[in-house]
Amino acid sequence: MPSAPVAVLDHFNWGGQAGASCTVRGPGDVHTIAPEMPAMFDGVKLAAVATVLYFLVRCLNLKSPTAPPDITYRDTPLNRYLLKSCPILTEEYEPPLLWGKSGHLQTALYGKMGRVSSPNPCGVRKYLLMQDGATATFDLFESLGDHRTGDDITMVICPGIGNHSEKHYIRTFVNHSQRQGYRCAVLNHLGSLPNIELTSPRMFTYGCTWEFAAMVGSIKRAFPQTLLIVVGFSLGGNIVCKFLGENRINQERVLCCVSVCQGYSALRAQKTFLQWDQCRRLYNFLMADSMKKIILSHRGSLFGMNSSKMEDADLSRLYTATSLMQIDDNIMRKFHGHDSLKEYYEKESCVHYIHNINVPLLLVNSSDDPLVHRSLLTIPRTLAEKKQNVIFALTLHGGHLGFFEGLCCFPSPSPGWTRLSWAMPTQYASGKDTDRPA
Repeated sequence: MPSAPVAVLDHFNWGGQAGASCTVRGPGDVHTIAPEMPAMFDGVKLAAVATVLYFLVRCLNLKSPTAPPDITYRDTPLNRYLLKSCPILTEEYEPPLLWGKSGHLQTALYGKMGRVSSPNPCGVRKYLLMQDGATATFDLFESLGDHRTGDDITMVICPGIGNHSEKHYIRTFVNHSQRQGYRCAVLNHLGSLPNIELTSPRMFTYGCTWEFAAMVGSIKRAFPQTLLIVVGFSLGGNIVCKFLGENRINQERVLCCVSVCQGYSALRAQKTFLQWDQCRRLYNFLMADSMKKIILSHRGSLFGMNSSKMEDADLSRLYTATSLMQIDDNIMRKFHGHDSLKEYYEKESCVHYIHNINVPLLLVNSSDDPLVHRSLLTIPRTLAEKKQNVIFALTLHGGHLGFFEGLCCFPSPSPGWTRLSWAMPTQYASGKDTDRPA
């Protein structure tokens, strides 16, 4: 009876080195089996590395090209002058090579980290008593030199949702503007500062212009000769455009307006902000959570006063809210007596007022902004096509209030929109006497 094959391990190396083999001996034959297992493992590792690299390239959008902003404007002498004199509007925007083409990273990094070395400008806090008993505050920062035109120019700035003068992007913008000869006044949204208590049962809302109007009026009284540059970021962009469009008087002494990364219509954005495309639903949840913390920090003022329009049921619904729309419907719209969320969004969105603005208006957005859906960008584009005082600049990259610039990993200390926001007004101030639109 033939004996069973006997496997003999010859000079086997457990480290998987070349030369290891397994010999199987049977009656009349000898077979040598090559060491294929280590090679197979190497192939799996290579495939895993390739897969990770593929997803990194896709997620970081590394194959996306760099390009100048897409500019929409009417062909007028003023616009031609601005485009010629302000090259940042037409030059190629180059975000950091390894991560700057991801709108999510641009948004997240700027929201959490700000610039590598965030400046700390020194200002004076001003308090304004409103007619309904609310106390508005703004911070005033004097210029660090003369403006190159010789004019006294003040930038009146409205930050994004729940923000104030102490946020990184505002401090960066103020610091660079001061160095260019601008005085800066920054509105602190009502209720946004943790150390300032509310004095009435009301806080800031999506389109309320009362506090911003009070700040602008205070600046005009304090500096009778100053000219104004109006600047708004995100939600602040909606507020400043609505403010200028509400009344033609609000445009007096205004050189121009710059709006960065706003959405123009809350009603049209409502459905898109509930979609998972570009993780927009996740951003909605995170922003709602931040708003809940602000509201709850002022719970005594908003829900405890006799004149408050809030009820215990509203507070209960606030705890369970998972989107900004739920908070707006249960809390925010009631501060101004709106009967429905639709009415609140319609009356508070600048899309119904922005066409009344006649001063030069620069609208800046990013194509990869994860918060602003591309369908909303038809609003500024159409406006720029119709009105000669409007320029719409759409960058390929930048995220939401990101716009980092620089090579490889490390961004430059001055973001693109910072230079754009004071460079364009400077050029307009230089040519205002001959090319100002009617």
